[in-house]
Amino acid sequence: MTPLKTKSSLADQLLQRLRLRTATVSIIGLGYVGLPLAETFAWGGFNVVGFDIDEEKIARLKAGESYIRHISSQRISELRDSERFSATADAGCFRDADVIVICVPTPLTETREPDLSYIEGTARMLKDHIRLGQLIVLESTTYPGTTEDLLKPILEKSGLRAGVDFFLAFSPEREDPGNPVYSTRNIPKVVGGMNAVSRELAVALYETVVEGVIPVSSTRVAEACKILENTYRAVNIALVNELKVIFDSMGIDVWEVIEAAKSKPFGYQAFYPGPGLGGHCIPIDPFYLTWIARKHGVCTRFIELAGEINTAMPNYVIRRTGEALNEDGKALKGSKICVLGVAYKKNVDDPRESPAFTILEMLQARGAEVSYHDPYVPVLPKMRHHQIQLESSPLTEEFAASQDCFLIVTDHSCIDYRWLAKHSRLIVDTRNALAGIHSPTCRVEKG
Repeated sequence: MTPLKTKSSLADQLLQRLRLRTATVSIIGLGYVGLPLAETFAWGGFNVVGFDIDEEKIARLKAGESYIRHISSQRISELRDSERFSATADAGCFRDADVIVICVPTPLTETREPDLSYIEGTARMLKDHIRLGQLIVLESTTYPGTTEDLLKPILEKSGLRAGVDFFLAFSPEREDPGNPVYSTRNIPKVVGGMNAVSRELAVALYETVVEGVIPVSSTRVAEACKILENTYRAVNIALVNELKVIFDSMGIDVWEVIEAAKSKPFGYQAFYPGPGLGGHCIPIDPFYLTWIARKHGVCTRFIELAGEINTAMPNYVIRRTGEALNEDGKALKGSKICVLGVAYKKNVDDPRESPAFTILEMLQARGAEVSYHDPYVPVLPKMRHHQIQLESSPLTEEFAASQDCFLIVTDHSCIDYRWLAKHSRLIVDTRNALAGIHSPTCRVEKG
């Protein structure tokens, strides 16, 4: 075993347990990030205790049931039966843990400022339970400085010193739900520690279960890394969304333009337009960066402009839908409109920050009779910023014939778009889902 560069008996003891995989790892937050991570550590040979305040999640895990579509109940049953994983809502479990990994939400407030209440609440809970020699890793996406300026002071109210009595690191989650190629095991982990020994321990933790670990000089660099990744995507999506509006006004199909541009083997990466941004990262993370930049007296005009463009896309979709209905001699008010797909991206059951909710509420406010179909989201869940309540309507011939318009917001692969075009009168397609599909009875408009 290679000794740590920074000598510490506590650290050396933990390093040995990590290398031998005899350490107990506790995961806080068993959602789309925490549950796959718990599974990865368990199958990597560690004893894993999953913690969540949601008693229903704990009960389902103990019963061998999954609540996340792309993680099957069979996988959960096998995980439970492996005796390497247990789930609990008892905070007392943290005293027996060698490693504690925090995977809690980091949403925005109503004023689009960082809401770090979940991190703060977790830290306050942990300070009463942590002990000497533990490694604590934050994975929740946040602005640079959170680990050391917010998490560390609360944890140190325990009387223990970070970097000496316990070790503190940040490693941004990079989970992509539903991705058939990349999962927790084969996505490289960026790791930054509050000091050298914390970083070395965090590297030792992750290199046992993932294919690549990239150490960086500090927690701030690791935090900034994730913000950069998602701001890059948000800005480029905003660019292509703006081009979509421009090209539509010129009678040019933006999707054909993108396909042509993709033929260039260098200097170009394809991004695609849509009805707005969704998910737990891209619509949120850039605003964490703009907020902390303002704290340092720096304006982020480019990033904020991208946010404005992406936030405005639902309005553009509504306008295009109204124009499409007008061509049929119908007003938006009183028309029956079915939104196809309310998850934030195709083939997942995660509706967080999905533009579908904004679009449904805007259509409803303009007098449309709205419905939706999404096989992965049978009932619209309660959302922080949306009140609409609906159940998914079945796609039958009778239902299709009754609708004035179908509006494709999320292009799930399981929907038969040829069948839809055959049985519908009008489809507004924001995802190019009907590319190459033609029907003599259905008019398709790009949204």
